[in-house]
Amino acid sequence: MKRKPILERVGDFMEGRGFYIVLTLCVAAIGISGYYLFSSLQTGGEETAVSAPTQVVVAVSPTVEAVKPTVTASPTPSATPTPTPSEAPSAAPSATPAPAQTPAEETTAPAQAADFFIWPLRGQVVADWSLEVLAYDETMGDWRTHSGIDISAPVGTEVMAVANGTVASVEQDDLMGTTVTIAHADGVESIYANLAAVPTVEAGDQVQVGDIIGATGTTAAAESARAPHLHLEMRKDGESVDPLSYLPEQS
Repeated sequence: MKRKPILERVGDFMEGRGFYIVLTLCVAAIGISGYYLFSSLQTGGEETAVSAPTQVVVAVSPTVEAVKPTVTASPTPSATPTPTPSEAPSAAPSATPAPAQTPAEETTAPAQAADFFIWPLRGQVVADWSLEVLAYDETMGDWRTHSGIDISAPVGTEVMAVANGTVASVEQDDLMGTTVTIAHADGVESIYANLAAVPTVEAGDQVQVGDIIGATGTTAAAESARAPHLHLEMRKDGESVDPLSYLPEQS
């Protein structure tokens, strides 16, 4: 048996009970769609009504409160410090230094040199200084050392200080007679013996080179056999030295 085309079969179905079935399905679909549409509209309205106050509270109040501390708490930049006069650099030193002050003691004339010596009188040396070689003593009649030099001069001849110094002592020696001792610089001493009984200086006197300290005499008993003379000794730090090593050469 020959089957009808598909379109004819659909048409026969729609003419019979199929029409009512389709109609029922359409109405059900429309009802379901309307229900879901109404439900969605109701739900959206509620969400809008609830969310609006929430947005206002969060967006307005907290935001304004948060901005205020930010504005007031911004630090004010410190002012640039202005240098005080004390911080200003000192003036540059002068390129030419001031001349140094010369000490007053350097401008004064130097004192008389300690090694400036003169002869105590003019005369011939009749007995030399001798501590290592024995010399014959006419007065004592024996060989002995001689701790000075004897300079011949008539009795009463003035005797001068050989250098600047201080009179250390004036003595009457049993063997060498009237004796004057003068202390000079650098531990040097000059001793004048066989002077006249009364010299012209006393212990403690300050003398300058060439000052008169006495005159030649005959008071030295140990050298009385010799012609009138001055017995001159020199010492350095207490040790006897040759007077000729200090005295200048005679012209």
